[in-house]
Parts: sequence; C-alpha cells; structure tokens
Amino acid sequence: MRVRKLTFAALAVAAGLSLTACQNDDGDMGKGEPSSAATASSSDGGSGSGSSDQGSGKDSGGKNSGGQSSGGKGTAAGTGSHTNSKVGKCRTDQLEITASDNTIDGDPDNTVAVTFKNKSGRDCAISGYAGVDLKTNSGALSAKRTGEQAPQGILKNGESVAFGIHYPSNTSGGSGVRITGLVVTPPDETKSVTLAWPGAATLPVTDGSGSPVQVGPIGSAGQGG
Repeated sequence: MRVRKLTFAALAVAAGLSLTACQNDDGDMGKGEPSSAATASSSDGGSGSGSSDQGSGKDSGGKNSGGQSSGGKGTAAGTGSHTNSKVGKCRTDQLEITASDNTIDGDPDNTVAVTFKNKSGRDCAISGYAGVDLKTNSGALSAKRTGEQAPQGILKNGESVAFGIHYPSNTSGGSGVRITGLVVTPPDETKSVTLAWPGAATLPVTDGSGSPVQVGPIGSAGQGG
C-alpha cells in the first residue's frame, strides 16, 4: 500500500508538473502573439509614416501651387527674378529728353543738365554715359567723358534722371565758336535726339588739342567736370 501511495504521489507530482509546463507554454504563446501584433502595428506605423511623408509631400505641393508658405516664397522669388529679367534697357523712344541750363555761380565751368524721363509705362535700366555732340558753326563737337564711376540704375516709370554737360565760358573777348544745337544719344542706344542748346551761346576757340566739353555719367547733373 505504501508503494502504491508513493506511486500515486509521484504520478500526481508528475501530472502537476506537466500541467504547469502546459500553462507556461500557453503563457509563452500568449506573450508571443502580442509581440507579433506589436510588430505588425509597428509595421503599419511605418507604412503610416510613409503615407504621412507622402501626405507632407502633397501638402508641400499644395502650398507651392497655392503660393503660400515656402512655396509662396519660392514663387515670389521667382517672380522677382522674372521681373528683373523683364527690366529692359531704356530706349530712346521711351524717354522724354530735355536740356536746361544748370550753371551755378562760382563754378569754374558752365553746366547744362540733360534729363531723361521714363515714359515707357514700365521700369527700365539705364547707366553709364550718354553720347553728347554739340552742333557748332565749325562742325560737330563731341564731348569727352569725365571718367567718373557710372553706377547701375533702374529708372522707374514716370521718374527722371539727369547728367551734366560741362563746358568753359568764353572769356576770350572774341566771337568764339557758336553753338547751334545739342545731339544726345542715351546709353547703349544708336538713336539720337536733337535739342535746342540752353546754355551759353559760344565756346572759346581752342587750339584743337582736345574737346573743351565734358559729359558726366547718368545721375551726375550739377557735379563739376
């Protein structure tokens, strides 16, 4: 009887261990399933991130096309660049060109100011030196450049810019060289305009070594030669 009791006891212990092992296996399997689900969830999350990235791409595209956010700035920058590329040079026919006496008492030379007014209906670029020729009773006389720096500039529609023509006074007591007209050619242009000369009537006679007339760059009206 003792032997049987021991045997039953052993069997009971074995059965208990077996049941515990089964429960542990079930528990491990249960733990494994959530792990798999978490992996799938993580994978879905990654796919979701990809969709979010794509969505962000669509949003960016929407913003670009809508002219807002960075897309709007890009459009604005592009528009600015496009606008700059559209600013052409000021053409003779687009400028109202006038001349006036601008001599200031005490200056060593006389000055005539030539003004360019932009009447084109758009902004235009103008810089450098205009071509200047004086018509005289002795023939055409071309003005020399002063050599001053000529900065780049944009002449807005309706606005004006001027430059100076500088020439010596005829203090010789003689008749001198009579000036009959002024021919002006805007920078980078070939078409000229002829204006009435608003300055002193004559120039002193020179020895022919060079022109006594000088022209300053665009924007230099009133500056000495």
